[in-house]
Amino acid sequence: MFRFFRSKFYIALTLLLLVLLIGVIGFMSISGSNWIDAIYMTVITITTVGFKEAVVLDDQGKLFTVFLIIISVFVFAYAISVITEYILSRSTLRRIIQRKTLKKIRRMENHIIICGFGRNGKQAAEKLQTHNQEFVIIEKNRSVIERYENLEVSFVEGNASEDEVLEKAGIHNAKCLITALPSDADNLFVVLSARQINGKLLIISRASEESSYKKLKLAGADNVIMPDKIGGEHMASLVVVPDLVEFIDNLSISGKNTTNVEEIRTEDITPSGKEISLKELDLRKETGCTVIGYKTPDGEYIINPGADLKLAKESKIIVLGRPEQIELLKRKYNL
Repeated sequence: MFRFFRSKFYIALTLLLLVLLIGVIGFMSISGSNWIDAIYMTVITITTVGFKEAVVLDDQGKLFTVFLIIISVFVFAYAISVITEYILSRSTLRRIIQRKTLKKIRRMENHIIICGFGRNGKQAAEKLQTHNQEFVIIEKNRSVIERYENLEVSFVEGNASEDEVLEKAGIHNAKCLITALPSDADNLFVVLSARQINGKLLIISRASEESSYKKLKLAGADNVIMPDKIGGEHMASLVVVPDLVEFIDNLSISGKNTTNVEEIRTEDITPSGKEISLKELDLRKETGCTVIGYKTPDGEYIINPGADLKLAKESKIIVLGRPEQIELLKRKYNL
């Protein structure tokens, strides 16, 4: 519907320009006036303001003026109605989207908030979508929101460093906040505001300068990511250990049909209340997947854990497998 109104809007503007062009060419041809006088005569004629004529009109000129007034009245009436309808529909549609978005956000729990929808913000949103994670995007640039508001994405317009905007995004019920603003200072303010509102929130911040890393950590960020540094290290690794990097690049942790690495809570794959070993679980035999990592309840990581390792409560295992093996694992344990 919005596209329909927009097409009518462009038609109305085209008709107005066409009437103006007809008037200018007509007055220049009939009265022999220059283009300035022709524009002046056309404007005072189609707007019916009644100023003094710039040229003397003969009978042919008067008949042309009558014709121009008649067609301009109809064109102006159509244009005004279309432009009014376009503006009202645009504002109405925006209000409807905003109301639906805020209503949807109020129902969300354990969702993710992304601050800034630039390059890094878009990448984060795409990754979360592949894992069916609910998220809200805070963006202050209206043109960016209008470009993507037709997608199934919840936007909150405003400055992410303001408490009111963070609360609109449901920060009290959120589990994580990703601030991917281009300025380190802006990210610092967002981290400070978010940490003050929700002390349990997992906060991940982007940083451009190494000097900002410690400041963001002190402000309350749990993780600080430096995209430029990661990119440089990755390029250097392609020179030092190219085959290893290429192999790792072929491992995917996103996508429904291309996943090779998966993180799983032990509670989801072990009998209720029972701590068993990796040997007893025997994921390799049951699904073909290999356990390559283990995260203890204290947050310690164990690479390539032994078969005798007991899976404690509130711990996680990291498994590696081909896409079909990962899919079999998910089906077997209803993940």
